[in-house]
Amino acid sequence: MAESAAQPALPALPVTFRPTRTRAVLLGVGSAMFATITAIALLLETLSPGERISFIFTAVLLTSVLVLLSRPKVVADETGVTVVNLTNTRRLEWAQILRVNLRPGDPWVFLDLSDGTSLPALGIQPGVARAQAIADARALRALAETRGTGAIDH
Repeated sequence: MAESAAQPALPALPVTFRPTRTRAVLLGVGSAMFATITAIALLLETLSPGERISFIFTAVLLTSVLVLLSRPKVVADETGVTVVNLTNTRRLEWAQILRVNLRPGDPWVFLDLSDGTSLPALGIQPGVARAQAIADARALRALAETRGTGAIDH
């Protein structure tokens, strides 16, 4: 029974890992904030058209930041992994991933790569849902071990 805990079942591919609770909060707050600021801009009779536009522009800008923060994910498929972080996306072959790291205190998973670098994978982060992040990191590790050369430290 202990061996099954050490060797998690491989998820069906393709699989997407993302911080769903964090994403839901960010998108919910962004939507509510946009609606509130826009409603205020339209309901305040003393605002000029330029001021209304600036209110709405500010709402769009703030909501865009929250949408950007909700973007991270890690997508694993038959041929490799796509890591989507805040502003960049990187495609990796399975053989490029040497180790999947999620150590105590880490804000997210780090992938040690065959070129000697480490890539943060913000799509697996233990902030709000620690148990889910650990399970996701283990599943990604198992996939990397099965399909490449991976291992995990946590």
